[in-house]
Amino acid sequence: MAQVLEFKLPDLGEGLTEASIVTWLVQVGDVVAVDQPVVEVETAKAMVEVPCPYGGVVTARFGEEGSELPVGSPLLTVAVGTPAEGEDGAEGSGNVLVGYGTTAAPARRRRVRLQDDVPASAPAAAGRVAPSASPAPPPEATPRSGPVPVISPLVRKLAREHGVDLRELPGSGPHGLILRADVESAMRETVQVRAHVAEAEAVAPAAAPTRAPAQVPTPSDASVDGIRVPLRGIRGAVADKLTRSRREIPDATCWVDADATEFMHARAAMNAAGGEKISVLALLARICTAALARYPELNSRVDLAAREVVQLDAVHLGFAAQTERGLVVPVVRDAHARDAESLSAEFTRLTEAARAGRLTPGELTGGTFTVNNYGVFGVDGSTPIINHPEAAMLGVGRIIPKPWVHQGELAVRQVVQLSLTFDHRVCDGGTAGGFLRYVADCVEQPAVLLRTL
Repeated sequence: MAQVLEFKLPDLGEGLTEASIVTWLVQVGDVVAVDQPVVEVETAKAMVEVPCPYGGVVTARFGEEGSELPVGSPLLTVAVGTPAEGEDGAEGSGNVLVGYGTTAAPARRRRVRLQDDVPASAPAAAGRVAPSASPAPPPEATPRSGPVPVISPLVRKLAREHGVDLRELPGSGPHGLILRADVESAMRETVQVRAHVAEAEAVAPAAAPTRAPAQVPTPSDASVDGIRVPLRGIRGAVADKLTRSRREIPDATCWVDADATEFMHARAAMNAAGGEKISVLALLARICTAALARYPELNSRVDLAAREVVQLDAVHLGFAAQTERGLVVPVVRDAHARDAESLSAEFTRLTEAARAGRLTPGELTGGTFTVNNYGVFGVDGSTPIINHPEAAMLGVGRIIPKPWVHQGELAVRQVVQLSLTFDHRVCDGGTAGGFLRYVADCVEQPAVLLRTL
């Protein structure tokens, strides 16, 4: 007799709570193997193929292409045959998506029962799908005064960021395991309590009867004309991150105009020498890594809990890339250890992946400093919002011919405006100005960079 197992949309990690179905890769009636990709979904971070942990016949799909499903909702069902005595039964693979948590791997190969399908998180290695390491058995129930039964680091992170005390939280999973749903429920209760308190504080006895004000339509009223664009997916993720940055980071901006004529001549000479073409962004990135070595305060982040500024050893350089899906910030790992040719090749690879929607979560997170080349939009200057939790961002305007005093005479030179937005908690204006001045000096006289290497 066949057993029908339900596969739910797994926990996609990175704080993501929903995904949109882009393409179904299987039809009802298809036979699928364990770990076979069954659907391509789009999150606020990237598009990814979701593998099914069961092997059998697809009996139902939930959701049409283009629809959005919350994490934990049914994705499809699979009819799994019952094995003969002594044979291995149907089983979940325990594999996970790169950068995401799906289901915890079983402690040993065994028959899958419907009640075994419990969401949890597991670390993943590089690659689209990788087998998980031998896991520890499910935690036993523990008293509240002892260790808290939480498997997923994402659940711990969510609780920490929203002030939820896991020690006081009952878990709804097996053996009292605390799941993401438990933390989110506690968060909702906290919001409701705060709302009631605020409402109570706002109510005060009136000194005299007052005339009720006329109702003024608000943007939330259904009668208001206009186009409503939901803040979800990548646009919602960007909105949340920018809002958090503006709320938490006391930023300041300084800027300077620089003569980029020699910089452009140097790039032309490098490309004329043969080999891979080197982009303007790659040369600017090389200058930035050299500047960050001189001013490490700007390659840091603030640990609010410890009240410390953490200066980071490696430079993981983010760069703003505009795509049809919105603004994304891919990250070049270990940019400080790359030359201009390597940086240029990595910028090209990541840009193509961003436009195709194929960036992995690992390629979109972990940046320590960002370069924003808004000159491609034909503008000279900007005061960008820092990519939280980084400490600074270099902005680069368009490089255009302008009147400039060169060697005591008025001349037409290639001029660019550079701006630096920085977290004023990590340094003062002198450090930020020194960093920006060094970058401008390298742009004006590329030999400065060679002299300091």
